Amino acid sequence: MNERRRPRLDYALLIVITALLFLGLVMVYSSSAIYADRKFGNSFFFIKKQLLWGALGVWVMAYFSQLDYNRLKEWIWPIFWVTVAGLVLALYSPAKENVHRWIHLGPVGLQPSEFAKFASVIFLAYYLDRKASKLDNPWKGLVIPTAFVAVLLLLIGKEPDLGTPVLMFTVMVAILFVAGSNLRHIGVAMALALPIVVAEILRKPYRVQRLLTFLSGNADGHAQGYQLTQSLLAVGSGGWFGKGFGASQLKLMYLPTPHTDFIFPILCEELGLLGALLCAGMFATLLLRGLRVAKLAPNMFGTLLATGITLSICLQAFINMCMSVGLLPTKGMTLPFISSGGSSLIATMMAAGILLNISRHAQTNPPIRQRAD
Repeated sequence: MNERRRPRLDYALLIVITALLFLGLVMVYSSSAIYADRKFGNSFFFIKKQLLWGALGVWVMAYFSQLDYNRLKEWIWPIFWVTVAGLVLALYSPAKENVHRWIHLGPVGLQPSEFAKFASVIFLAYYLDRKASKLDNPWKGLVIPTAFVAVLLLLIGKEPDLGTPVLMFTVMVAILFVAGSNLRHIGVAMALALPIVVAEILRKPYRVQRLLTFLSGNADGHAQGYQLTQSLLAVGSGGWFGKGFGASQLKLMYLPTPHTDFIFPILCEELGLLGALLCAGMFATLLLRGLRVAKLAPNMFGTLLATGITLSICLQAFINMCMSVGLLPTKGMTLPFISSGGSSLIATMMAAGILLNISRHAQTNPPIRQRAD
């Protein structure tokens, strides 16, 4: 007698997400307390905000973990056009540090590009699922989906921001591959994207300088390479076991805003190599569990959605950690779950909730993928 299997949450995945969120809260307080005290006269300034965003993020994750992910297909066009509207509005909002990435709603700053990463994943999963039988057609299998995602990439690039579009494009290529798109078409897309990236690097002198600093392997501690130099000092001084929680010296105004893009070096300095490996290991576990969810999803939409979400989070973490230790050029990109920032945390927790919901529908013996109507 075949009994229908009761949907069950992937608890291993949930534990990893919770552990990363907790580690993030701990590190945000440790890395920001002195900076917040000197700038705002309140050492709890950033951790209070992060706790509020974290509480909201848990609620958002819980909501989306209960919501059937297939219902996202009903909302795909509102999701896409609201994302476009948010990115346009950000471009016309007051600049912050010479970039237009935030929509200012009173004391709250919303960063639409953080949500655009996952909006593009949802759109691609929806479109490629519906057009599964026509992916060999270059127009329907490549041009149309790429054109819609390109709208988001161009708007984010205008902020200006190059790292997020590169991340989104890489994830798009992975989703096209998993969906079964023609490999020659994917190769053409990558070939066309390369000169655009090169042109964007050459268009901004600071990007050229960052790249040259990276390629030379000799960071100038007093100019463009200052952040990387301080970051490497923090990572190297942590040793095996670190200096202990709260004992970082590089966060004493040596490493600028250590609670955001460069929070990983502070983690390395305070928790050592073992702490860094623990953090990297949690993201590796998230990657493996997320890809397992994608493999066991009951339909192609779930497979593509889980693949895109997992790669978006884990690839961004990989880039951030590599950037912090000099393996990639420096770029303003947060460490998911860990870095301070409300938009990043909420968007990531929302995506994690969707991933958990797909895991509820996962099947022990994955069937042959069929388009879900």
